[in-house]
Amino acid sequence: MAGSMRWEYFLSSYAIYPVSMISLLRNADLYTPEPMGIRHLLVAGESIVWIGTKLPDTPAGLNSSEHDLEGRRVIPGLIDCHMHLTGGGGEAGPETRVPPLSISQITTGGVTTAIGVLGTDDIVRSPAELITTARGLIAEGLSAYCYTGGYHVPPATVTGSVRGDIVLIDLIIGVGELAISDHRSSQPTLDELLRVAGDAHVGGLMARKAGILHLHVGDGARGLELVRQAIEHSELPAAVFHPTHVNRHRALFEESLALVGEGCSIDVTAFPVKDGEDAWSASEALTRYQEKGLPPGRITVSSDGGGCLPSFDAEGRVVALDVGRPSAMAGTLKELLAGGQPLERILPAFTSNPARLLMLSKKGHLIAGSDADLVVLDAGGGVEDVMARGRWHVRGGRPTIRGGFERIEP
Repeated sequence: MAGSMRWEYFLSSYAIYPVSMISLLRNADLYTPEPMGIRHLLVAGESIVWIGTKLPDTPAGLNSSEHDLEGRRVIPGLIDCHMHLTGGGGEAGPETRVPPLSISQITTGGVTTAIGVLGTDDIVRSPAELITTARGLIAEGLSAYCYTGGYHVPPATVTGSVRGDIVLIDLIIGVGELAISDHRSSQPTLDELLRVAGDAHVGGLMARKAGILHLHVGDGARGLELVRQAIEHSELPAAVFHPTHVNRHRALFEESLALVGEGCSIDVTAFPVKDGEDAWSASEALTRYQEKGLPPGRITVSSDGGGCLPSFDAEGRVVALDVGRPSAMAGTLKELLAGGQPLERILPAFTSNPARLLMLSKKGHLIAGSDADLVVLDAGGGVEDVMARGRWHVRGGRPTIRGGFERIEP
């Protein structure tokens, strides 16, 4: 009997909510990400169906609720284009594999759309497992997508090819995180890199998906040399290549800025940076990018949430471990606001830029017809409330929806 009660409690977290449910969000200081001033939003099911300055008349007896946001800033839900949904790590043995992320870890960081990657371990952790994990998060109310492959070439796939995965599997939108300039990589040649990038590009064209190659860039002295060669010696558009972790060294960041001029988008990682370290924090990198007057749409910010952040000695052995936190993007946003950055200037790197790059047309902005993914900020710029696909997942900074196994004590 007790076991039956526990199982019913587990299943209750997956109850399907009525698609006719309507929520009126009043008095939002709306950023779409452009500043719109005070607006009212009407949410029906999973979509925003109306935004206006005058309160609408809602018929009596309608299955609806009202929420007065009292002039707080409302922004699109954050899109994290680099999360280890199944957990990263494994560089120092099986005991160093990071556990999978729970939905409340993601949503309390303001993230409403998560893009899953595989890293060093693309043997035990597979694209099939990543896709299944993403489907579980979708069932719990999040939006989630995946890259196929991992650090190594040939890429690990489900169908046997990169093109097949992108064309035939709905949640796969590109390839990543393929590693370059890193002792953990397969040391890919230019031809190998071009073959994967070409398959990603053509698969994306066939499936009307992003078809990008999301590249892990390590500490190696070659930096982005392979990417420069790939652009120079092929017909592939520069936009296919999306290098990440480019803020891990200051010289690497400068190198990445030159690629932006070629047409690439770059991704900065919101990892911790110590005083005096040869790196830029995500907030510093974004600020420097903007100060150089580069195209505002070609930079994204991600968390590396759930990923292992190892430190190595001269022989490539792990000497220390840390873990990427899904809350890092929201922390970076708050830090930028505290430094005096206008919200509308910095917000696209967390919202509309990744939505455009990944071809997620209903994500990254708040307009009628977009998905009802939004974050309500507190006075200090922190995450207070989070709505994903029309449901409140976080209220007052605390999760209101948790994964089924988060709610069961072993």
